[in-house]
Amino acid sequence: MTARTGTTGTTGTTGTTGTQKRLAWVMEKLNGGLVRAFLIVVGLFWLVPTIGLLISSLRSPEDMSADGWWKVFGEPSQLTFDSYQKLLENGDITSSLVNTVLITVPATVLVVVIGALAGYAFAWMEFPGRDWWFLGVVGLLVVPVQVALIPIAELFGKIGLFGNVLGVILFHVGFGLPFAVFLLRNFFAEIPRELLEAARLDGAGELRLFTRVVMPLGGPAIASLGIFQFLWVWNDMLVALVFTNADSQPITVALQTQVRQFGNNIDVLAPGAFISMVIPLAVFFAFQRQFVSGVMAGAVK
Repeated sequence: MTARTGTTGTTGTTGTTGTQKRLAWVMEKLNGGLVRAFLIVVGLFWLVPTIGLLISSLRSPEDMSADGWWKVFGEPSQLTFDSYQKLLENGDITSSLVNTVLITVPATVLVVVIGALAGYAFAWMEFPGRDWWFLGVVGLLVVPVQVALIPIAELFGKIGLFGNVLGVILFHVGFGLPFAVFLLRNFFAEIPRELLEAARLDGAGELRLFTRVVMPLGGPAIASLGIFQFLWVWNDMLVALVFTNADSQPITVALQTQVRQFGNNIDVLAPGAFISMVIPLAVFFAFQRQFVSGVMAGAVK
């Protein structure tokens, strides 16, 4: 009797444990499905303005003034590429797109290269006043852009850099470097010292050590910095309004100047705004894996 009772108790306990595991498995799947569904809904809501702008750029001004962009789902014949043709025929918009590329690409590359070199120097090289210099770089992070607009505009005017692309590039590089140095220095400092010492024992100099060891390991952080800098410079309007003229203005300023006195030049604004928005989105999605790796770098030891 005793053995039979023990067997029954063991069987009952085993059945209870199995039921609990099944319930836990079901709850885990439900929770995962709910979270996934919530994220999908949030993503769709986030894409609604982009989809609306795309559809608006493919409609005529008459259709856009008559009803909302969602009406195109009932009347797909409204879709046309006439607005993009007008955009390509608009010399101000096309030249501003070229100016945007000429400003954004050098400003991003210079910040990444100089920031990586300075970050490595602050992390692993010994030189007089290193800590004080780094504190000065950190202090520059709190300087707002608006404070420096007028003094730098006066300086650029005296040296002949005001109103051209080079002046805008230098301004963005100057204000992007403190964050770049701070970010990359902290990332490079997490590299194991033993790895660098082993490379030095193999005869690697500082330049070779930087290019062959530090840069590959710092790829995620460098990609994150590049994305941040690219998005900031591409979408900038304040600095461009101050430092550019009609010949050097980027797309953000060109679209603003297309606004007419008694209405919006929507047949040019809609496709221009979509092109201006879709390029940084494409850059972000192209490097999103490196961006997430860079953001999460150092979070798990």
